[in-house]
Amino acid sequence: MGLEATNRAISGGAAIELRGDIDSTARVALAAAYDESAPTGRLLLDFERVAYIDSTGIALIVDLLARARGDGRSVAARGLSDHYREIFEITRIADFITILPDNDDDDPDDGAPRADEPGAEG
Repeated sequence: MGLEATNRAISGGAAIELRGDIDSTARVALAAAYDESAPTGRLLLDFERVAYIDSTGIALIVDLLARARGDGRSVAARGLSDHYREIFEITRIADFITILPDNDDDDPDDGAPRADEPGAEG
């Protein structure tokens, strides 16, 4: 399954909701989602619906973090499984991204529906 990446506005920035696998085929989708996100402010990566991340996917995430850092953006992640949370810690990605609890989208008051909820545009 390829990666689908959907942007939504959150207070002070943008969230990218990820669905599918993050592997070598995800390069274009991740880059496009980053390019289409708000150009400044914080960035929230939602991994709740990510099924698989391979080593190339980890490298793509590192590239995205480097771009965000270069743009002066802070990055947070939510929805990581215990397995991928541990990988983020072992690879030290966690040093460059804030890992939020699973039930925290870091913007509880924005009121915007998720991309797959009723009332969402799409």
